[in-house]
Amino acid sequence: MNRYLFKATVVGALGGLLFGFDTAVIAGTSQQLSEVFHLTPWTLGFTVSIGLAGTILGAMTSGWLGQKIGGREALRIMALLYLVSALGSALAWNWDALMVSRFVGGLGIGGSSVLGPVYIAELAPPRWRGRLVGLFQINVVVGILLAYLSNFLIVLQHLGALQWRWQFGVAIIPSAIFLLMLYGIPRSSRWLVTTNHTDEALEVLRLMGSPDSEAELQEIIASVHLERGVKPEPLFQRKYALPLFLAVSIGMFNQLSGINALLYYSNSIFASAGFSSNSAALQTVGVGLVNLLATILGMSLIDRLGRKTLMLIGSTGMVVALSGVSWIFFTRAHQGLLLWCFMLFIVFFATSQGSVIWVYISEVFPSRVRSKGQSVGSSSHWIMNALIATAFPYIASRSHALPFVFFTLMMALQFVVVLFFYPETKQRSLEQIQAGFGIG
Repeated sequence: MNRYLFKATVVGALGGLLFGFDTAVIAGTSQQLSEVFHLTPWTLGFTVSIGLAGTILGAMTSGWLGQKIGGREALRIMALLYLVSALGSALAWNWDALMVSRFVGGLGIGGSSVLGPVYIAELAPPRWRGRLVGLFQINVVVGILLAYLSNFLIVLQHLGALQWRWQFGVAIIPSAIFLLMLYGIPRSSRWLVTTNHTDEALEVLRLMGSPDSEAELQEIIASVHLERGVKPEPLFQRKYALPLFLAVSIGMFNQLSGINALLYYSNSIFASAGFSSNSAALQTVGVGLVNLLATILGMSLIDRLGRKTLMLIGSTGMVVALSGVSWIFFTRAHQGLLLWCFMLFIVFFATSQGSVIWVYISEVFPSRVRSKGQSVGSSSHWIMNALIATAFPYIASRSHALPFVFFTLMMALQFVVVLFFYPETKQRSLEQIQAGFGIG
């Protein structure tokens, strides 16, 4: 590790922090937005999910953009989108302007979720790659915590009708910092080779601390030439049925746990249980902190206990926690236990689904269709996210317990599916995993 590699990794991972912040900041604004723009449960759900529509589009197109102009330049566009979104949301003069701003922010989230990890992976030496790419996921969770914390601190200022504007506007500062810092890091050595800038690629490898930069450069050149000589292969074939099922199902189950319903509507959920606005905002800070600590724990266990084991343990724990939430809302009693049930849910989610999903999707496809497979798995995740974010306020307005009963049943189903259909990929090479699927 040297300062050049450290700086490039930190800057690349800052996109994850803004990803997490923009995802969670809406939780503190939903009640005031409903009052200011006279939102119904359906239009509130649309206000939240419009950002996810941008996320889906950003995730689907950013890979092509990164290949065309390079990860660093593409990340600069994402940083600019974050900045425009923060300014537009804070200054929105009507609901339509807010919707456009949130959609633009979604484009930045989707793009950085793809470009950030790829940029870090292409720069990092093999011995550091897993931990450095993992920093992006850690930053996502840190961003969620910072969004909850800033929402709480702004609530304490009693800003009245301007409160929601300040909550959105806080993101202007980190977005501007992210954009400026992207002008102080190198381009990816792998992308430079694809554009025949081999001298610059060699210099980047040296800066990143490669022990034998000349040999590594030749490996990259050989790999790029090999990829150019391979005919593109379609993903939707019978032989890829199991990897596709695994990628799509884990992406859907990730959202069918209810995790983002909690992240987006946490303030409203606690308020519906009888907590004051200040108390509800503080509760979300506790949820965000537990999320961060549990994610770190999950990343430390994923290569020890294994992906399948963590998923089974997580499914069991989430069923228990979500059953407790459902019982509290059904009985309208013991609301003081609500925070503890949510924290228990977060612990089991973050150490299982939250840590496993992106690793598992990247492992189950062979290299020749991996990028396409990751796109399908990621799309199933974001589409299900958008559907739940849209429907949750309407269903919760009819019965606060009903959504959590549904999430409980989905996690019980997840346990069964993982138990009988998910292979363990721990300590197995990608080639061994593919052989297990019958893919040569």
